Amino acid sequence: MKIKRVHAYLKNLALRKPYRIAGYTFSAVENVFLEIELEHGITGIGAASPAEEVVGETCQGTYSRLQETCFEELVGRDIRDYRTLIQEKSAQFSGFPGTQAVLDIALHDALGQWMGVPVVELYGQKVQALPTSVTIGIMPMEEMIREAAEFQKLGFKVLKVKTGEDVAEDIERLTALKTHFNHYFKIRVDANQGYDTKALHTFLQATKSLDIELVEQPLPVGQEVALLDFGAADRKKFAADESLTSAAMACKLALAPQPFGIFNIKLMKCGGILNALDIARTAENADIDLFWGCNDESIVSIAAALHAAFACPNTQYLDLDGSFDLVEDVVSGGFVLENGFLRLNGKPGLGVQPLNR
Repeated sequence: MKIKRVHAYLKNLALRKPYRIAGYTFSAVENVFLEIELEHGITGIGAASPAEEVVGETCQGTYSRLQETCFEELVGRDIRDYRTLIQEKSAQFSGFPGTQAVLDIALHDALGQWMGVPVVELYGQKVQALPTSVTIGIMPMEEMIREAAEFQKLGFKVLKVKTGEDVAEDIERLTALKTHFNHYFKIRVDANQGYDTKALHTFLQATKSLDIELVEQPLPVGQEVALLDFGAADRKKFAADESLTSAAMACKLALAPQPFGIFNIKLMKCGGILNALDIARTAENADIDLFWGCNDESIVSIAAALHAAFACPNTQYLDLDGSFDLVEDVVSGGFVLENGFLRLNGKPGLGVQPLNR
């Protein structure tokens, strides 16, 4: 089955409300989309929303690269050669994971639709459903409690709380959450590189009784060795995020003694499903759990991450809430959300349905 047409476009997707993390505030998110049309009308769709502050790539840059003639050369190629096509373009656009991811996702969606199977079945489904965390940004105490209460009404039971600007305030906020909701929520923490070792020691000591599930990227990139000063039990709860941008880095972080017991995989960091699965295999061999995350993204790439996550036996955690706060999207479907749990909808490809642009 040959590729007939490729088409890329940009869309700015407004957020229902702005949110703040350590060092940044967001009110809207730009996504770039790629459609790959096959003979006889099948169209696969990919999406990318790279975080410039993490990978150095913007959506505008991704879109510009998709206009290059090398992508027009995909026309006439066979979708069954999807691995070769992904590998060729990944080598050509090394260092641009958003560009790699949008093509990888679109090819996977087109192939799955052509074969009549969900993308996860290309690799074997290992997980059926897991709860996703929903994110609470850095905000005043009363606002945080109100937002958590809204999540409770919607059936979510896992919160990921952004921290990293003031450790004393972080401890106060987390303690208030546990007290107010009587331990209803499991709580994860994302420091976004905001702590130093002293602040991290203070945080861990003060929150021992709160049963924090994991702490994502507590120290800045480049300070991974400093995490080895912490005990094995603490390190087992540390999740690599900004430190983990490639399969090569996964191999380094998997060497004993391991600074992180959890790998946070984002398709926008590593360049798509194939690269994500390479990282996942490294983690599995090193007895490291997987935590699948996202940026603010379309349902397209969230669904792609979920297909990849459920193909991995060491997937333990999901943080795939990136499409929940979008005012609009270009597709619907992709997955089913019930009482905070995510599962795939069983439809071919990514299981998404295009909306009118």
